[in-house]
Amino acid sequence: MPPPPPQPPYGAPYGPVPLGPADEKMWATFIHVGGIFFGFVPALIGYLALRDRGPFVRAHAATALNFQLTVLIAMIAGMVLLFVLVGAFVLLAAAVVDLIFSIIAAIKASQGQWYRYPLTITFVR
Repeated sequence: MPPPPPQPPYGAPYGPVPLGPADEKMWATFIHVGGIFFGFVPALIGYLALRDRGPFVRAHAATALNFQLTVLIAMIAGMVLLFVLVGAFVLLAAAVVDLIFSIIAAIKASQGQWYRYPLTITFVR
């Protein structure tokens, strides 16, 4: 009977395994596209799950989360302003801005470029 395989030494490094550049680009793109359909949820999940896996995906997840939270605030303001009949325009503008800038960010992420959304409140870094 052969001896058992050797065990890893005590104090061996542990923690999240870094993603490769292609995987970082893929996840960053998914986070931006997910924001179009599901709001801030994909960005929050991506930020919490992938922030320690690479600087590129962390930066894109943080900027997407900040942008989606800013859009959420604009949507809430639009709903409040529906009573003044201006809210419909605010809601429409927020939806269009969300769609356009999320597509631009997804394209930049898929190309491996850094991107920051304009007019975004910074909540997380």
